[in-house]
Amino acid sequence: MLNSIIIGLDLAGRQENPTGWALWKNKKVKTSTVYKDEEILRQISENKPESVAIDAPLQLPKEGIFRKVDKEMMRRGFRVFPPGLPAMRMLTIRAMELNKLITEMGIKTFEVHPSSTRRALNMPLKKWEEIQKVLETMGILDCVNRKMTSHEIDATTAALTAYLHKQGLTEVIGNSEDGYVIVPKRINWSKIKL
Repeated sequence: MLNSIIIGLDLAGRQENPTGWALWKNKKVKTSTVYKDEEILRQISENKPESVAIDAPLQLPKEGIFRKVDKEMMRRGFRVFPPGLPAMRMLTIRAMELNKLITEMGIKTFEVHPSSTRRALNMPLKKWEEIQKVLETMGILDCVNRKMTSHEIDATTAALTAYLHKQGLTEVIGNSEDGYVIVPKRINWSKIKL
């Protein structure tokens, strides 16, 4: 368990925009930003993670702009963007293509939603400096001497979600046919033992 490697991705809709990258190893996270799909795939291949947590929809809706999982997330109080909207559709298609290539490497992937993770764990939602302080207090950040970008914080939250999933501290909302999202069980972040 200690040596498990997890990658968290806060995927951008376009390759020209920064994607947050978090490498979880030995319960410590190193973050950066990456851009091109080739760079993402190369780093995944080099690090050989057991799972990749992706902050992006991994399936398009069968009809309309929402999937069943999106409606269920909203019913439970989690705010998600509809994957069928034009800007989200671009992100979803990129995520679906990357997901296919990652799973072909034999690596498990999860769709996650970092702001929903933070809501479930009673963390600040969008106050980035406060969120970074929480992550520092949890002891998972490898370097604490610089201000992280929102993309790095979301990627770190994605990796944390995958780690909690391994611990049995999450629930799966949705299904494989229409799409599913991994969300932590509602627990205060300060009660989590890493």
